[in-house]
Amino acid sequence: MSAAINPYAPPKAHVHDVTQANSEADEIRQEHIKHETSVRSIGILYYLSGGALCLGSIGLIAMAFSPGQVALIKALGPIYLVFGILALFVARGLRKLRPWARITSIVLAAIGLLGFPVGTLINGYILYLLLSKKGKRIFEDDYADIIAATPHVKYKTSVVTWIVLGILVLLFLGAMAMVMMRSS
Repeated sequence: MSAAINPYAPPKAHVHDVTQANSEADEIRQEHIKHETSVRSIGILYYLSGGALCLGSIGLIAMAFSPGQVALIKALGPIYLVFGILALFVARGLRKLRPWARITSIVLAAIGLLGFPVGTLINGYILYLLLSKKGKRIFEDDYADIIAATPHVKYKTSVVTWIVLGILVLLFLGAMAMVMMRSS
């Protein structure tokens, strides 16, 4: 029998090569995780706006069947529905970091700049996120491999961000309550 081959011996591998590749992926992911999270949050924004557009289109389409409606209302329902469905598809693509969603979102954000002042601010920020160097990087093909290699890297939202978000929600709810009280 040959003593050179031991079937019970553990496999031999170059472990330092694997850890070095993972550390490089970790470094890239850590550098881009905040930007990645911000771009994915744009996807949530598109989900919300797409859902609102679809619901609004259903209302407009229902109004179109009532007698005496203007042709503009009859035309707006299907247009809102098309833009709502487009926004839902773009939202899914942004959440999965698909390159086609980046291009479509850039076009939609450029159009959204016309919504002065709030639309200009929001869409300007969206354009910054998508056109910046980090924005381009997270949509490259190899970045999906980096995400798959680093599932342990997570973005941690700061306490200050949660406090500011809570205050904004409370202000919004307070404004809605005031409007409801004045209308009654």
